[in-house]
Amino acid sequence: MKTVAVIPARMGSSRFPGKPLADLLGRTMIEHVYKRTALSPGLSGVVVATCDKEIADAVRGFGGTAIMTSGEHERASDRVAEASGAIDADVIVMVQGDEPMVHPHMIDEALEPMAADDRVVCVNLTKRIEDEAEFLNPNTIKVVFDGNWDALYMSRQPIPTAPGSDFAAIAAYKQVCIIPFRISALERFSGLEPTALEIAESIDMMRFLQHGIKVRMAETRIATHAVDTVDDLNMVEDLMAEDPLLQCY
Repeated sequence: MKTVAVIPARMGSSRFPGKPLADLLGRTMIEHVYKRTALSPGLSGVVVATCDKEIADAVRGFGGTAIMTSGEHERASDRVAEASGAIDADVIVMVQGDEPMVHPHMIDEALEPMAADDRVVCVNLTKRIEDEAEFLNPNTIKVVFDGNWDALYMSRQPIPTAPGSDFAAIAAYKQVCIIPFRISALERFSGLEPTALEIAESIDMMRFLQHGIKVRMAETRIATHAVDTVDDLNMVEDLMAEDPLLQCY
């Protein structure tokens, strides 16, 4: 199956305006995401989907490909769906533009359920939450899933509830924003009405779940940290300073 990664990015983040172009170890954050994603051998290409000319110009400046999209999208998945109309692919992997620590092996892990089962139309990568502070952080999207690893619910609130507030007593998982869609599922996503839970939680995947469409979770053990704030950027800069993957691009 022909697979292309699409990275949605915009300047207007409410928590950190302009973050795709923020400097991170001498490169923009979007360049790190793009070039690390492109190291995955399972991809035929990488594209940035953006409504901002500054981002498109920066991407083209480092040799990347950018597609301009509408500025009206509330959800990253809708932006990716629009861009996919100009892309020849069977599977689109959405890689969030605020994941500068993405590792190419994570792309491969997220694609494995689709390769194994053609009934799987959408996959989300997930990782065990090891730190209670991250569990309580509303910027971290928590997920609970069934015995088949299909998502049951996602929330920015700490779920599942720890008995007696004992975090060690539960197995908590977070959504890692690497999301492969079969092209037909991505087209369907953009054609569905946004749902009340999607809006309340501000989580794209709740649209699929509330419309009864399964989202398969795939576990990774690779530790990353998304950038939602300036403090996150500073933390990630420290974490990436000795990353050997930097030498690959």
